[in-house]
Amino acid sequence: MSDQQPPPEHTQRYQPGQYQQPQTEESDTLAVRRRMSTPPPVPPQPGFAPQPPGPSAPSAPPPGTAALSPPSMTTPVGPPVPHANQAQVAPANQGQVAPANQAQVAQSQQVVPANAVASPPPAPYRAPAAPLPQPITGPVTRSTTSSTRQRGGLSDIPPVPPRDPAEAVLANPQVPEHKRFCSSCGKPVGRPQAGRAGRVEGFCPYCRARYWFTPALNPGDLLSDRYEVLGAIAHGGLGWIYLANDKNFDDDLTQRWVVIKGLINTSDEDAIEAAINERRFLVGIDHPNVVDIHDFVTSADPRSGQLQSYIVMEYIAGKSLRDIRDAVDENGERKPLPLEQVLTYTAELLPAFSYLHDRNLLFCDFKPDNIIHVETWLKLIDLGAVRHAEDMESAIYGTPGYSVPNDEILSVGPSVTSDLYTIGRSMAVLALDFKGFTSTYRDKLPPASEAPQFAEYGSFHRLLLRACHIDPRSRFQDADDMRTQVRGVLHEVQSVQRGEPRFEPSTLFSGEQAVFGEPDVEYDVHAIGDPFVVAHALPTPMVDLADPMAAFLATQQATDVNGILAELNSAPQQSPEVQLRRVRTLVNAGELHQAAAVLDQFAQREGNTWQVTWLRGIISLLAADFATAAAHFDAVYSHLPGELSPRLALAACAELAGRNDLALPHYTRIWTCDHRFVSAAYGRARLLDLEGNSTDAITTLHQVPKTSAQYGIAQTAAIQTALHSRTSPPSLLDLHHMAGRLDELKLEPRRRHLVSTRILHQALDTVVRTGPAGEPPIFGARPEERELRLALERAYRDLAHACTRREDQVYYFDLANRHRPRTML
Repeated sequence: MSDQQPPPEHTQRYQPGQYQQPQTEESDTLAVRRRMSTPPPVPPQPGFAPQPPGPSAPSAPPPGTAALSPPSMTTPVGPPVPHANQAQVAPANQGQVAPANQAQVAQSQQVVPANAVASPPPAPYRAPAAPLPQPITGPVTRSTTSSTRQRGGLSDIPPVPPRDPAEAVLANPQVPEHKRFCSSCGKPVGRPQAGRAGRVEGFCPYCRARYWFTPALNPGDLLSDRYEVLGAIAHGGLGWIYLANDKNFDDDLTQRWVVIKGLINTSDEDAIEAAINERRFLVGIDHPNVVDIHDFVTSADPRSGQLQSYIVMEYIAGKSLRDIRDAVDENGERKPLPLEQVLTYTAELLPAFSYLHDRNLLFCDFKPDNIIHVETWLKLIDLGAVRHAEDMESAIYGTPGYSVPNDEILSVGPSVTSDLYTIGRSMAVLALDFKGFTSTYRDKLPPASEAPQFAEYGSFHRLLLRACHIDPRSRFQDADDMRTQVRGVLHEVQSVQRGEPRFEPSTLFSGEQAVFGEPDVEYDVHAIGDPFVVAHALPTPMVDLADPMAAFLATQQATDVNGILAELNSAPQQSPEVQLRRVRTLVNAGELHQAAAVLDQFAQREGNTWQVTWLRGIISLLAADFATAAAHFDAVYSHLPGELSPRLALAACAELAGRNDLALPHYTRIWTCDHRFVSAAYGRARLLDLEGNSTDAITTLHQVPKTSAQYGIAQTAAIQTALHSRTSPPSLLDLHHMAGRLDELKLEPRRRHLVSTRILHQALDTVVRTGPAGEPPIFGARPEERELRLALERAYRDLAHACTRREDQVYYFDLANRHRPRTML
């Protein structure tokens, strides 16, 4: 395999209406020539799932969705039994929107768990739901989050050492027999016959056109009195690739190696045009991840006498990603690349596409062959198919298995989204054991049963589903937006594999507005709470800084609903963010019906953006319609697979609907990735404890950072979880350590004394049951019945003094007297 170019290919030309998929090797590049007028709109694709009902009718579950109950159940599951401290508080004005029938709380199949990284075992994988008939559209806030945004470094990937250029030269350069086609009529020529090897030159028996399948340039040839050819290093879709030495830079110490790229045959009209396009577009390109173009030269073909054009570019002495993917291990097996490596490559590659797209250029024919890894850099090479976005006449080059479906090319033409499609397909080829990607799965992804990476990382599956969507409107619309989501999935993979959070703060969502599911230390109860609390605690979409009213919204002064609405009505421009702020204000005020109406009007004007879908999920959640809310949040998750906020919302909906088996994997993955989501820690600990896995629940609570405002509550909850553990009750030594941790927490007196009484109660029960032991003291009391009773009496009296209500004081003084040891006084 070469350093600079894909394996030998043949190029074919097709006329409009005659473009059919040939049986080709996976790297064959196809050329399509057609003239286009204005591209026709893409019709809605069949098979889309019905759109979830609008917020004005949240009680109706989406058609085609399943009940939030185990698959084996045939009857609707009843509402989850509320925990002891779960107040049945209805949100204000909830009556304006009909709530879901609590006897028929339904679950959408779109609640998709990611696999847990520890306990519990992963739930059966469920593929993401079918896209909505009206896809999520609209801009996504653009951001740069990588320190390597412009330098192209691969700090997390082992470097690839440069190769000796001489090793790249082919000993006997010939186009492989199975890839020999006539450049005029496209029929196979030069094939073996009667046991004899195929001819490398001759005349086509069908159209009598001359053909050569050997290089036109030989070692020692000198082009433009400057470039000395060393030999051919590859044969690609547009011809032979040569290695040469630039004599202008040749001295006794250094040599400047360059790559010279020629054409297959000067009678090939499309190949000539492609070479001209390279010359036109590439001279001004200057990006660290794109190969440099040095020169353009011509030379007469000694075989035909015709003038041949060549492009001279820098030599990249590394390995293509195709070479790296095809390398065999010590057992002689070819295996997919690690997912972290593939995502890192993609994140570093996308800035080059953003650079091209910003200049109205399309790459068109990207594949792993066209990206070189050398040392700690990536270089995009082989720009022969690059074209202007508005070009409606020149030939289009693409490779089956990577390029978009033929119908799209013929009807719409290449676009930014078709470029990003090729990147998605390349990711799949590199990361999966992707058999049949040029045939069975030419225009789709394999099922999860054939791709274990999808089951392990549902976000990666969704990333590819969006990048490779059949409908261009549902794909990533911008390379920077795609990069943001790729980096999010990358950070998830790194967090899971390295066992430490790697997530960066989101540029699209705020942090949690509040923490939901906070343990109630006083009543020793841990519950999620009601939908009103959850909905107002979830993160919110951040204001798009590109919105013309972003600065205005940042300076709003009013705090009451009427004041905020008045300020929004007086905004200099009713921009999208102003209108979305109005909806959020109405939601916060409990005016769900009015908020839904305003949101529907906004969607009609601006499109079904992901912010619209998120707000619809919030409205449905407030109306206790958990199935519809989950459907909306799932759609946002599919649109933004690198974000954790939609998964937190999905987990909450599943838990509220009684589907802890779906909620727990989401909570687990979120907490593994980012310890800023304390609600996820509480959710994971809560559900693990319900399963009887108090050990992992306590570990999760201990992981809440000391810098968090929830640290004290989490540590106290860990103590109380250990105290009532059914599977591993604490020993006296454990209780000694709990007492020490409680002293370190510096809690307010009432809470501290309350928890200390529970620790002492557990110690007293243990001693009464098993007898005294020689363990360390607990709150200064030896583990003996008398000592523990005296300590418990003091703790209850201290607790009584810390209370303000007379009734509480009397209650705790009575408990103090009840537990004091018998004395003579």
